[in-house]
Amino acid sequence: MAFTQSILAPQPRTKNSATVALLLAGILVIMAVGQLFSFEKFIPLIESYWLPGGHGTAVVVASLLVTAEVFALPFLLRMRLSTLMRIVSMVAGWLVVAGWLKLAIWANVAANALSNIGFFGVHVMLPVGWWAVLFTLALGVLFVWAAWGLWPLKQSQKNKE
Repeated sequence: MAFTQSILAPQPRTKNSATVALLLAGILVIMAVGQLFSFEKFIPLIESYWLPGGHGTAVVVASLLVTAEVFALPFLLRMRLSTLMRIVSMVAGWLVVAGWLKLAIWANVAANALSNIGFFGVHVMLPVGWWAVLFTLALGVLFVWAAWGLWPLKQSQKNKE
């Protein structure tokens, strides 16, 4: 049952990857707090994307985005976790990037008029534009860097030599 026992995070491959992970964790904390601060207004914001499925889809998407942002933090902060939870946390970070990338692209190609992209909730007004796609791609690059540097599984003995 070693896969479920709490262990310390493995040493990062480089000092830069640990720094990138902390930067990304800070961004995700600001995003999650902004979205959770007025979650009752965040759902209508996601609903204004005109996603297929209407209100029900907006509730699910908003809930999953915020939950994934929170669940990505333990991996990025290198908290004491089981290997399984470390992998789940890393995958949650990938889901955050994928979800926001899809929403940012959708906002730019759909024929609806959004006044706020919603990265930081409803109180920080950020206009929709292709910059949002580039911002999300930058988050993706940072997350790939952090995931590479903080990879949760031990390397095999062949890879170490």
